[in-house]
Amino acid sequence: MDGIRIIEGGLSSKRDKDLSHETQNGKAQDLNLFDLYEQDIKEIQAQAEPTQAMTDADAAPSMIDTEANAQLEEIKLPAPHRRWAWVEIDREAIRHNLLAIRKRIGPGIKIMAIVKADAYGHGAIEVARQALLSGAEFLGVANVDEGIELRQAGIEAPILILTETPQQSIPLVLRYKLIPTITTMEYALALGEQADAAGQSAAYHLKIDTGMNRIGVHYSDAADFLRTISFHRGLDLQGVFTHFSTADESDSYEFKLQLERFNRALDEIRYMGINPGLVHAANSAAAIRYKQTHFDMVRIGLAMYGLHPSRMTRDLIDLRPAMSVRARITYVKSVPVGEGVGYNYTYRSPGSVLIATIPIGYGDGLSRALSNRMDVMFKGRLCPQVGTICMDMTMFEIDQRSSQLNPRLAADVGDEVLVVGREGGIELTLDNMAEQLGTINYELACRFGLRLQRLLK
Repeated sequence: MDGIRIIEGGLSSKRDKDLSHETQNGKAQDLNLFDLYEQDIKEIQAQAEPTQAMTDADAAPSMIDTEANAQLEEIKLPAPHRRWAWVEIDREAIRHNLLAIRKRIGPGIKIMAIVKADAYGHGAIEVARQALLSGAEFLGVANVDEGIELRQAGIEAPILILTETPQQSIPLVLRYKLIPTITTMEYALALGEQADAAGQSAAYHLKIDTGMNRIGVHYSDAADFLRTISFHRGLDLQGVFTHFSTADESDSYEFKLQLERFNRALDEIRYMGINPGLVHAANSAAAIRYKQTHFDMVRIGLAMYGLHPSRMTRDLIDLRPAMSVRARITYVKSVPVGEGVGYNYTYRSPGSVLIATIPIGYGDGLSRALSNRMDVMFKGRLCPQVGTICMDMTMFEIDQRSSQLNPRLAADVGDEVLVVGREGGIELTLDNMAEQLGTINYELACRFGLRLQRLLK
């Protein structure tokens, strides 16, 4: 495991005491959110302290447990030895992908690295740092908590929240200097009022709906919307953007229609004498395929992780997947011919095989629907997964028949198995898994990041 270290991150459970202090001084308008933060601390402390109803006998094991835990904390055990299943994240691949994007879009165009959903399962803090070192200037997240996580990790780059936050979260938006998206008049006025009361001018981006009909101000109303709120000294328009629904598809009619509507809205905004700030529209697919969508900035999510948004981009740019999934064998046995393996016996041994178990399952993101439909790589060979994939375990078959071209494979507890990744010219991809499941590679990457320990290469 040379050259690999454990990714550290995640939201701190400690609340920022300055927030409640500012609230008491009248700098923040909404008390409920901060009260909840303080309440979290009190509940954790209450759970950690023995209640009056506890007897000395009840309390004694707690003291013993505390001493034992202190001793356990002194044992530094690398993640692959705590559990024999993990995800590896290749920082060099992320760097390579962003440089490939830069080459594709040319100089002068800013890059926003999208690190929402814990960087698509890759680890938001480490990916954000690597992205900024590799030329990205902005970061994009989905909600306030994701933005706070990056700020608490010491990341100071501009962070755009890609959706409108609950009004109750505005004090946190201001406190952590996050840039919210505005899509409604009610939120705009609430943001402006609270920012002004705190002696600030809140930066924001306006989301324009050009046909996706998910969120955003309708393209025909965007100019009037901005004119209506432009008076407010608590608001600072720093960007305008839209999102394409079909930039990854071969039929470009709907895409062109959205782009035409966006340009029309921009013309009207400028005609009213309003500076739209940073204009951005391109996701990964549009950034790779359509130069006319680059404007001032592109938003790169999937491509940064080395995954293609569609088949149309494969011949246009060289991307390297940053995520691989690995495990070690925990159990090996010979199963007699006709014997079933796993739940419901969806597989029965043909004889002359070993059945090996690895500690990864659908609880880790390996979809149960892939049962008996996928391969793993063991010692340079593809081996079929067999039996129903369990929550925490998966089995695969090692053929014990041998020939001059394929000598018999020995298998031992602790041997490494590749579930997703590339070795020796053979690749097990999220794309292939997604195609079998009728879904997208985004979803599978996010799943693998939920429970498996991430290791950084």
